[in-house]
Amino acid sequence: MRNIFLMALGFVFLNSCKTVNYKDTVDDEVIFNTVTIDTLFQDNISIRAITVDGNKIWYAANNSRFGFFDLEKNKKFERKISKDTLTLEFRSIAQTPKNIFLLSVANPGLLYKVNKENLETTLVYQEYNEKVFYDSMKFWNKNEGIAMGDPITDYLSIIITRDGGNSWNKISNSKLPKIVDGEAAFAASNTNIVIKGNDTWIVSGGKKARVFYSADKGNNWEVFDTPIVQGKAMAGIFTADFYDSKNGFIAGGDYEAPNQNFGNKARTQDGGKTWELMAENEGFGYASCVQYVPGSNGKSLVTVGASGLYYSADRGNSWRQLTTDPSLFTIRFLDNHTAIAAGKNKMIRINFIK
Repeated sequence: MRNIFLMALGFVFLNSCKTVNYKDTVDDEVIFNTVTIDTLFQDNISIRAITVDGNKIWYAANNSRFGFFDLEKNKKFERKISKDTLTLEFRSIAQTPKNIFLLSVANPGLLYKVNKENLETTLVYQEYNEKVFYDSMKFWNKNEGIAMGDPITDYLSIIITRDGGNSWNKISNSKLPKIVDGEAAFAASNTNIVIKGNDTWIVSGGKKARVFYSADKGNNWEVFDTPIVQGKAMAGIFTADFYDSKNGFIAGGDYEAPNQNFGNKARTQDGGKTWELMAENEGFGYASCVQYVPGSNGKSLVTVGASGLYYSADRGNSWRQLTTDPSLFTIRFLDNHTAIAAGKNKMIRINFIK
């Protein structure tokens, strides 16, 4: 969704959070009580999409930039992609064993394949329309991938590759559920799309906050309502994650009311068909990214956003604030106690400590 993440410098997000005694609710052994943070690099940059590739953390950024941070060498490698006189903003990133894929947000929508070895770039898809705005991209396997964006007509824009990313084709509107006027998506953290096996979920916001679901890698779709706050252009689902085919979590809220901590987080236990609001009037406000902690049996989650970094050890029923930093946009786990996060002007490593 266009121009929704311009943040005023120096703006301080306040948050309120109900105090929770975690020892009364969950096994003390599985609780993270604090974090330590290593700053990997700082720069004048905005990063909303990262992907973990062994010891390399690839990132997509503004001002036509992309690159990776090598955790072994403790060094950043960066390149720019030139296309006429355009300044590109990449907010989607995905990978196959040999290539990285970068997708720009606005008109024209440009999708590049980047060779991991020599960083050679190839333009593999382009779309020109004043309404073009792509939000997220993922791969099912080394050959098949999907990207989604805001509607140009009455349907979400969904493109798919079946040949390893060399060519991409738009799904016919006849295969998609209609969107509601004013329904779109937010390019907040490259988490509008979630894939588990062949199952695929896409989340929306704006006038409606819904979950689009495909059981067959994008060939057929159905759509489910959610109770997340909606009805305004800047409200809805900004991020989603699934632990398995049944258990998932969505978050977001009202970007224009960043401290509003109700109607902004919900859980499903039936694969996205139904959703239950969690921790109403507790925990974080607006969130741009939610992720399950690996190996937690779906019990542990983290979010980053306007209220800082929050952690839940009980499937989202209650939350603990671990940092107050509002400048992180996206986060991915390396293992069950280490994550990489990025956002405004930096990339960091977070170590979760019991």
